[in-house]
This record gives sequence, structure tokens and C-alpha cells, in this order.
Amino acid sequence: MGNGSDQGHRHDDITGNELVSLEAEIPEVLFDGMREFIRRHPHWDQYRLVSSALACFLFQNGCTDRNVTQHYLNGLFLRQEAS
Repeated sequence: MGNGSDQGHRHDDITGNELVSLEAEIPEVLFDGMREFIRRHPHWDQYRLVSSALACFLFQNGCTDRNVTQHYLNGLFLRQEAS
């Protein structure tokens, strides 16, 4: 993303959903917060957290794409996996 291009590396996950890899620079304080959250919630990983945060941002700022809405709602109701 740093070069202004919206092209990312695309591939499918195990459910057949298309995924796009991206790289972003974020403030260190956000990275530290993410790392601490993941440490406290081991059922989360950086990919799930960033996807959830992006879906939340898009939904709350007027995105009407049904897939974004579904991802946002799924994130709200995901239960912690049994340990």
C-alpha cells in the first residue's frame, strides 16, 4: 500500500474466499495494542483482528456492501473457542 497502488497479492483461503495480502505502516502504539490484545485473546490473530477492524470501520461509515455487513456481523457474534 505504501506505493499508492491498490494491487495486493490475491489467493483463496480454505473456505474458497478470495483473500488479498496487503502491507501497511501503522503507529507503533497501535501495533503494541494489537499485540497485547492477541496475547490476552489467543483465539484471535492479527489477520482476524485487522479484518474485523476494517469491516467495522467500513460498516460504521456507510458501506452498504452485503459482504462487508456480513463480515461485520460475524465479527460481533463470534464466540471464544473452547480451550
